[in-house]
Amino acid sequence: MKYISTRDRSKTFEFSEVFIKGLADDGGLFIPETLHEYTESEISEFKELGYSELAKKIIHPFIGNFTSEDELSKIIEKSYAVFRKENVIELIKVGDRSVLELFHGPTLAFKDVAMQLLGNFYEYYLNNANEKINIVVATSGDTGAAAIDAIKGKKNLNIFVLHPYNRISPVQRKLMTTGKEKNVFNIAVKGNFDDCQNLVKSMFSDKEFSNQINMSGVNSINWARIIAQSVYYFYCYFLVEDHKQPINFSVPTGNFGDVYAGYLAKKLGLPINKLIVATNQNDILHRAISEGKYETTHVSETISPSMDIQIASNFERLIYDLNDHDSSQTLDDMKNIKQNGQYIINNEKLKKINKDFLSARMSEQQTLDVIKNIYEKFNMILDPHTAIGYGAFDKHNLKGNNIVLATAHPCKFPDAILKAINLKSDLPDELKFILDEKENYGIIENNLKEIKQYILGKIK
Repeated sequence: MKYISTRDRSKTFEFSEVFIKGLADDGGLFIPETLHEYTESEISEFKELGYSELAKKIIHPFIGNFTSEDELSKIIEKSYAVFRKENVIELIKVGDRSVLELFHGPTLAFKDVAMQLLGNFYEYYLNNANEKINIVVATSGDTGAAAIDAIKGKKNLNIFVLHPYNRISPVQRKLMTTGKEKNVFNIAVKGNFDDCQNLVKSMFSDKEFSNQINMSGVNSINWARIIAQSVYYFYCYFLVEDHKQPINFSVPTGNFGDVYAGYLAKKLGLPINKLIVATNQNDILHRAISEGKYETTHVSETISPSMDIQIASNFERLIYDLNDHDSSQTLDDMKNIKQNGQYIINNEKLKKINKDFLSARMSEQQTLDVIKNIYEKFNMILDPHTAIGYGAFDKHNLKGNNIVLATAHPCKFPDAILKAINLKSDLPDELKFILDEKENYGIIENNLKEIKQYILGKIK
């Protein structure tokens, strides 16, 4: 399989380039040149597979000659051996819908499902290459912890994580900052997540700097993460008993990566009816999908900090599809967004979006109400992001199998849980030690030059 950039179809790339680069040199996102759509009978052959075997079947066509099927199996088995559930994820019935728990990995967030795989991809690649790589990643909370756990201690790899200072929960921060591995560096940026993301994008765009440090990225734009996350949509489909009814997924969404993975699964032939893009009050994606107005505004701090984003990086991949794979038009659209902070979606394109996507916005109070109601009715605690996904179904009358992606363990957001139900959600026993561990991170202004100097100083 060959890959192209959303902004330039004239060049093709191998998976190894796509995986290591993360972002194309022209600023675009990598996508496959073509996709194989599975038939109904081909999908039915996956039904009896365990999670790891299914992952191999879905992922292998995307990676070409990066590794053999046997080697890929070993990498996948190693990646998922650290999860607390044998088959990685768990589907639980909660009222009239189901909750797909994706947080049984080492850092209690769905990001682990893809990130553990990426960490082992890096290790495999570097075992066969004479080079060192410096990963630079922005996080709104969970990505950083998942990336650190996947990368820590690995040879010829450093990781630099930028998080918004005082804008993530203490548990999210401590999962990142209490490690002792010498290849891990944490930077608290005085700004919001979009500031962190823009700093990382600027470093990628600076070819002299990015080449100097051999820079790589593991944010949700990395295609390897997208294909890894598409697997659990397939696996969940086989957990559903009644396939005569349509299947719908509600996905708590900030950067459009997790829901795009569902969209990819649908393009591969999985019979998904609708994907609900569930947002908090930072609702740029809701406004885009419901009104056709992708316009940046001020980012508000919320009890669901992983969604406190205004620039949804993966949305470019959908824009590319809306443009009928016209890369020059996509380039123009992205330039306009950067210059003017907006992208107006015409009615024709909005109809295309709504064939696959719906959206919903949840206020802070609505989110707290969902947490309270679910606890009182079912004795189950949802984290605020999952609560937004659960509540999003209430805004749409969708029949069939309605599934909410549970993206994080509630213990990562103790203040929100305490406010909603006056209870404390404890960390799993194996992670309680982080509460008393010394933290190690630098606090730096939202300044590109200072960030670059910090990174260069650490890798010398």
